[in-house]
Amino acid sequence: MNFLPCSISTLRDIYDISGVEVGQHFYWQIGGFQVHAQVLITSWVVIAILLGSAAIAVRNPQTVPTDGQNFFEYILEFIRDLSKTQIGEDYGPWVPFIGTMFLFIFVSNWSGALLPWKIIQLPHGELAAPTNDINTTVALALPTSVAYFYAGLTKRGLGYFGKYIQPTPILLPINILEDFTKPLSLSFRLFGNILADELVVVVLVSLVPSVVPIPVMFLGLFTSGIQALIFATLAAAYIGESMEGHH
Repeated sequence: MNFLPCSISTLRDIYDISGVEVGQHFYWQIGGFQVHAQVLITSWVVIAILLGSAAIAVRNPQTVPTDGQNFFEYILEFIRDLSKTQIGEDYGPWVPFIGTMFLFIFVSNWSGALLPWKIIQLPHGELAAPTNDINTTVALALPTSVAYFYAGLTKRGLGYFGKYIQPTPILLPINILEDFTKPLSLSFRLFGNILADELVVVVLVSLVPSVVPIPVMFLGLFTSGIQALIFATLAAAYIGESMEGHH
């Protein structure tokens, strides 16, 4: 008899927990929606950097490449090689997607260490790298999951779902759970590493002279690049796996 009231009470407690926030945040009220302005501002800056760089790269291409043109061509070749290695011969259509993910995450991660976000004062909270927020990393992981399913269904049709009962139908729940945990692992891995890196730098700056944290900051730049590479590599590997139909 008391089951229903207890269930309602439990749901109410879960709802209350969902409203808990860590730290202060700056919000914009747009219509009936509350928008996380800190993430939008820094994301727009990163997008502007990428669009500006792309505009410069294609503005005046030379037959004999300049140093800047060589640099952008090297980045494109790197992304193509990464996509081909993980996806296979049908990698072509996925180069823009993998490249967008890699470049956005890479520039976002580096912006947290190189751009002086802290000098911009907000009514609440402070600016940081977009990938320092779990909302951003989840927003990057979810399209990866959509691309994963889309690639499998496009290549193999409804036969794609046959992978859930391989090598034995007993593994059906585990195989389904695996697909749901992939976006979770992608988002939390990226978020946790970037947040931890920035926290370590902040703590060291507050405890020791400013010269000491510099090596840690360089290490943070290296690990930030590695995290972008890991995310892009796993995204391409998941797409290739869905198209090939094996684990």
